[in-house]
Amino acid sequence: MTDQELIARAREMQKYAYVPYSHFPVGAALECDDGTVYTGCNVENASYGACICAERTALVKAISDGRRGGFTRIAIAGNSDGFCQPCGICRQMLSEFAPDLEILAADSRGRISRHSLRELLPESFNSESL
Repeated sequence: MTDQELIARAREMQKYAYVPYSHFPVGAALECDDGTVYTGCNVENASYGACICAERTALVKAISDGRRGGFTRIAIAGNSDGFCQPCGICRQMLSEFAPDLEILAADSRGRISRHSLRELLPESFNSESL
């Protein structure tokens, strides 16, 4: 799957986002090494701590489907002029299952930012930290 195809899957998920408070829909598409793609969108709640980001939605869908690894890339799409990078909680959750994940962040103009998760979360807290 090309970068553009994966980002298109993420953009498609933006229409399902539940964002009555921020009005900032985000979509994500998490690709596995066998080509399977799990998608997600952000879901807000009046109790802000109960909100879940698109990246974690996609990851939790994969985990609940029995996946425990093999995640290669995630595309994240938002409607801002800046790149929609994963928040700290999403970085930590993704790190648990895919520390070498490639992250494609898209802006509203079609530009793509490419980083490794290790770049965005150096020295992450993991099972060896316990």
